[in-house]
Amino acid sequence: MGITPDILVLRCDEPITDDGIFEKIAHFCNVDRDCVIENLTLGTLYEAPLYLEQAHFSEIVCRKLHLSASEPDLAEWRKMVDRIKHPKGAVSIAIVGKYTQLHDAYLSIVEALKHAGYARGVSVDIRWIDSETFTPDDVSDVDGILVPGGFGSRGIEGMIEAADFARTHRLPYFGICLGMQIMCIAYARNVLGWTDANSGEFDPDSTHKVIDFMPGQSDEIDKGGTLRLGSYPCIVQPGTTMRRCYALDAIAERHRHRYELNNEFRQRLSDAGLTFSGVSPDGRLVEAAEVTDMPFYVGVQYHPEFKSRPIKPHPLFLGFIEAAQHYKNQGEKP
Repeated sequence: MGITPDILVLRCDEPITDDGIFEKIAHFCNVDRDCVIENLTLGTLYEAPLYLEQAHFSEIVCRKLHLSASEPDLAEWRKMVDRIKHPKGAVSIAIVGKYTQLHDAYLSIVEALKHAGYARGVSVDIRWIDSETFTPDDVSDVDGILVPGGFGSRGIEGMIEAADFARTHRLPYFGICLGMQIMCIAYARNVLGWTDANSGEFDPDSTHKVIDFMPGQSDEIDKGGTLRLGSYPCIVQPGTTMRRCYALDAIAERHRHRYELNNEFRQRLSDAGLTFSGVSPDGRLVEAAEVTDMPFYVGVQYHPEFKSRPIKPHPLFLGFIEAAQHYKNQGEKP
């Protein structure tokens, strides 16, 4: 290999119709003519691999690397792209968060929602709701509410109101990390009547800190030392929405959080109808909470969006979008 690359991919908004351009680039860059490949701007990112394959991209790469490989099987990918380009409907999902002015802050969640939509044959329209200015009117016409992760007290009250709106209207709700904690706080306030229920992160003086440091943690420790990071196992309880979605009794998911559900209030929340559908193998840590008799009202302490893939959507996102479809079409559930 010389100082020039062996393959050149040309980004362009319009098709290159003059073959002389390919010849000129190949000549001046000292590459083979078939190694100059057009990469056209397309309607969906996931169409790009199919377009590149039309130019024998993988075959050329393997040839240049002296690799022997079979022809790629893109049948499932083609089916997915076809569903993306020809949706049979749409659902509207409100993301109620504090960073909604910067959509890339929630990019993994948006993509996971889209992956589930592809599998269900629908497009997912995102409604961006700033939790600092939330009102019920913001979500009066959506098919589901998702409250994502985050740190700090800004915008928390709007998220709590959104979670309670979803519960009282039997609207599909999905809480991720902070979104699960918000769901538990909203339940404690509005079902158990603990009006000062909160997280120790937001109100250290609350008498009902349903979310707090676990014993052994301390705010005197360097903050990095109190985070629960990486993959942790979870036991999924039978007869729950979680079990229906996963169809497994044990899973492992990625975490990045500091505060946990406070076990001091766990039994009273459970007695009031909040099901802790995912717990650590030793039963000490709550990983998921839900209201099981609702179509989809689930919060998880971990980040399932990180394990979603275009042709293999995460089962919780798939369950959430399915519930949103049924809510739109029938008002609630199948």
